[in-house]
Amino acid sequence: MKKPYDIIKHIMRTEKGSEMLTENKYIFHVAIDANKIQIKQAVEEIYNVTVKKVNTLKVQGKWKRVRYKEGKTPDWKKAIVTLKQGDKIEVATT
Repeated sequence: MKKPYDIIKHIMRTEKGSEMLTENKYIFHVAIDANKIQIKQAVEEIYNVTVKKVNTLKVQGKWKRVRYKEGKTPDWKKAIVTLKQGDKIEVATT
C-alpha cells in the first residue's frame, strides 16, 4: 500500500490550471502507476476535501539532445481532479 505522498508528487501551477480553478478543478503530477481510486483517496486524505471526479492522462517524454548525445525525458502522469462544490485547496501564489 502506497502512502498518499508517494502517489501525489505535487500540484501543478500552470496558466491552464489557473483558468480551471474557476471550475473547481486542480492539476496534480502523480505516480505513473497510480489509478483513479488511489489518486482520489490521496487527495482527500492530504487536503481534507471531497473529490467528485478524477481524470488522468499519461504525458509522453520528449526527445532531447545535448551536443552529440540524444536522450528522452521520462514519461509522467497528470491527474485533473474535480472537487465538490464549496471545497477548495489553498494554493500558494508567488
